[in-house]
Amino acid sequence: MSPARATDLLDRLRAALEPVVAAAGLFLEDAVVAAAGRRKVVRVVVDLPDGPGGVDSDRLSDVSREISRVLDDVDLLEGAYTLEVSTPGTDRPLTQPRHFRRAVGRLVRVRTGDGREITGRLQEADDASIVLDLDGRREGLGYGEIARATVEIELNRPETA
Repeated sequence: MSPARATDLLDRLRAALEPVVAAAGLFLEDAVVAAAGRRKVVRVVVDLPDGPGGVDSDRLSDVSREISRVLDDVDLLEGAYTLEVSTPGTDRPLTQPRHFRRAVGRLVRVRTGDGREITGRLQEADDASIVLDLDGRREGLGYGEIARATVEIELNRPETA
C-alpha cells in the first residue's frame, strides 16, 4: 500500500471510530493498521478523555464490540482482520497536556531539555505547564522544558495520591 493510500485509510478509520469511541465517553488515542502475514491487525488505543482513573474491562469490552460493528459496517478493510482494542498502558510517554492531567497524583519521571532527571509526584497539570512535588518542594515546568516524561510504576502507591 502506498504511503498516501495508507494515510487516507488511517484518516477514514479515525473518522469512523472517533464518534463511536466518544459516545462511549472515551478518547481515541491511536488507530493503526498493520500487516500480520496475510491478515491485517487493527490496533485501537482508547483512554479516558481527561482526569485520573482508568478504563475498566467492561467499558473496554463494550467499546470493542461497537468498534467491530462499525468496522464491519463501513467496510474500510479488504479481507480478514484482527481487532485489538486496548488502553495506553503505564509505559507510554506523557506527550500531551491531556496525558499529564490524567497522571495527576502519580509519580512521574521527567527528563528536561537541559538533561536534568527529576522524579516527583505530579500535583497539577494545565495546558501550559505541570507542578511536581519533590519531597515537599514544588517545582513547575513548562511543557517546552520537558524532553521526556513517564509515569513510574508504584507497587505501594500512597493512598493520598
